[in-house]
Amino acid sequence: MSRTLDTAMHLHSAAIRLLRAVRVADAETGVSAPKLSALSVLTFGGPMSLGALAKVEQVRAPTMSKLVADLEADGLVAKRADKADKRGVRIEVTAKGRALMEEGRKRRLALLTKRLARLSATERAHLNSTADLMLRLAADDERQQ
Repeated sequence: MSRTLDTAMHLHSAAIRLLRAVRVADAETGVSAPKLSALSVLTFGGPMSLGALAKVEQVRAPTMSKLVADLEADGLVAKRADKADKRGVRIEVTAKGRALMEEGRKRRLALLTKRLARLSATERAHLNSTADLMLRLAADDERQQ
């Protein structure tokens, strides 16, 4: 097996396991994972069209339309007229949706902080550098889409 493939497999396994470890904080919101994911995109990425949100979430427009309708019914997002395109609609997070995401983010960060505290300062610094590399990899992927 090539060293690159070995690294990719190791990174993949670590990322999935770490996400599972902090995902327990998401259950406290009472909102499903697909809805939380879409809400996160809107909260931290800003308002966007249904089509753009569907593309980011890698789902078809009808699927995203249902998710947005559910989020809107829960008061977590709102549809607004697109100022640049009078026929278009922008979906934006509401104050309630933003608060939900911020609280969820705090819970996730608290879980990670607790785990990071078990590591040495050197290990935390190494992990921080690794996170920078992971963000670079993610940015490369986003540019290619």
